[in-house]
Amino acid sequence: MINITLPDGSVKEFAKGISPMDVALSISEGLARNVISASFNGTTIETTTPLTCDGSLILYTWNNEEGKKAFWHSTSHVMAQVIEEIYPNAKLTIGPAINNGFYYDVDFGEQKITEADFKRIEDRVLEISREKHEFKMRAATKTEALELYKDNEFKTELIQNLEDGTITFCDHSTFTDLCRGGHIPNTGIIKAMKILSVAGAYWRGNEKNKQLTRVYGISFPKQKELTEHLHLLEEAKKRDHRKLGKELDLFHFSQRVGQGLPLWLPKGAALRDRLEQFLKKAQKKAGYEQVITPHIGQKELYVTSGHYAKYGADSFQPINTPADGEEFLLKPMNCPHHCEIYNARPWSYKDLPKRYAEFGTVYRYEQSGELHGLTRVRGFTQDDAHIFCTPDQLDEEFKNVIDLVLYVFGSLGFENFTAQVSVRDLETPEKYIGNIENWEKAEQAIINAAKDKGLNYVIESGEAAFYGPKLDFMVKDALGRSWQLGTIQVDYNLPERFELTYKGSDNELHRPVMIHRAPFGSMERFIAILLEHTAGNFPIWLMPEQAIILSLSEKYENYAQKVFSLLENHEIRAQIDNRNETIGKKIREAETQKYPFMLIIGEDEEKNGTISVRKHGDDGKSNQTMTIDAFADLVQDEINKTLKQF
Repeated sequence: MINITLPDGSVKEFAKGISPMDVALSISEGLARNVISASFNGTTIETTTPLTCDGSLILYTWNNEEGKKAFWHSTSHVMAQVIEEIYPNAKLTIGPAINNGFYYDVDFGEQKITEADFKRIEDRVLEISREKHEFKMRAATKTEALELYKDNEFKTELIQNLEDGTITFCDHSTFTDLCRGGHIPNTGIIKAMKILSVAGAYWRGNEKNKQLTRVYGISFPKQKELTEHLHLLEEAKKRDHRKLGKELDLFHFSQRVGQGLPLWLPKGAALRDRLEQFLKKAQKKAGYEQVITPHIGQKELYVTSGHYAKYGADSFQPINTPADGEEFLLKPMNCPHHCEIYNARPWSYKDLPKRYAEFGTVYRYEQSGELHGLTRVRGFTQDDAHIFCTPDQLDEEFKNVIDLVLYVFGSLGFENFTAQVSVRDLETPEKYIGNIENWEKAEQAIINAAKDKGLNYVIESGEAAFYGPKLDFMVKDALGRSWQLGTIQVDYNLPERFELTYKGSDNELHRPVMIHRAPFGSMERFIAILLEHTAGNFPIWLMPEQAIILSLSEKYENYAQKVFSLLENHEIRAQIDNRNETIGKKIREAETQKYPFMLIIGEDEEKNGTISVRKHGDDGKSNQTMTIDAFADLVQDEINKTLKQF
């Protein structure tokens, strides 16, 4: 007999060799009908895998992220089978599940896959799925594996890096693939499947390797869910920040400047500045001091911090100066610079905490295939801050940062989020620096703060930074997509590496604790997500321009200027459209530009000293005629609804 521990902590005794599916059946028939994957002692397994020792079992359904991954990974196998059928000369490489679906990287050789082929592949995938083939894992020797893939240099390379005795295949129908496992019970569960796109991808992500074709797909247990997902994808296309950024004149990319280096246009710069001023005002109230650090630093600075060892390969190459042996790097992180600011003078415990804030631009080399609008760039600005405090101050300081993050989210309409306590992976200690005692203290401090603030939180192993654990905020946008926005990290290690000290009440030198925090994270990425979340309809307090004055003809230019001046007096940002165009065209263009209010003026408005107010998105039937003072009150009410007080 063996003892199986379930997620609720209960322990049940079963006969050795029982499968996860039979364990599910012992709990309820309903669970057994829905379970599609499982994890035993932290390893993903099939629902048919025999359990031969004591351990912890988690059963996954479609409603679990791990269940979806098994579902999508299994579908990638079926798609690979169909690709082999239709393209006999194609060479398969890898086909993992991703956040929304799966992909398979394929070397099609002289053949090409086009959109015209998608329907044929999809239909054949569903045909195979209806045959309800079981996914079966089996072990293979290295010799057997190499023989099977002797004509596939990609699989051969993967096998060469595996140890004999650890190699497994997955079989279903007539298809076999090199695989570590994690599949649904059979293909019959796959009821709907769609190829979403194809793209180029270098083998193993290395630009020096051969370029393959990456086939992206998604699948569902119900056709209705696929239909809903495709509708969301269409909505996402409309909200794509690259499209909206161009339409709203916010930012631009130039090949002459370089890939992944955005140029902010006047409206985009105004938007960024407003976000910065919003956070600076809150930070000043919270006791932060603004600092500025250079865009480069000596290589030795990042060697000391540990960033060079961890991220040197992802940094731009060292910059050599005319001085012999002198090397600088484009700044990949702000924290080493802030440590040196702290080190500029001695501190007493009475001086702490010290809170240094900076909108600091950093640079990291991303491969060209990974660049994506503002969400993945090579130069970006972080709303970075570092708090240096005593261990006794850590709890209060951490909670204060949580309050600041919640204020930012509340003022920008991000209401649906989960807090993720990102801790180290105990099985890979080599990934982290520092001693275990400090890691345990830091992880517990974050968990305690999350509990005390009443956050809905989860604990994720292996997601910590290399120097310390963190609290990440996983935000769902208007389309239900999850993004990591805002992070708070506890760090005992950089104070050690930079030998930071303060004099305690005992007159002895002590190490401060360091808190890293960034409510926005990257300004570029944050604005991209905010653009897509709001579809460009930012909160009115943030809009670069809050109103546009539309005159019925050029003869009302003087009155338009008067209205503009009065709006300026009320600190309302506006523009004038006095072109010799029809009012209909002006309204359509103002709608595209997302102006919150259109102020229409003509003969009656000029005579009465009023404006006709039309809101963005209205059909014009609810236009209101009012005075400038009344409109100013209306705008202020709109601002008060969204901009929270800190």
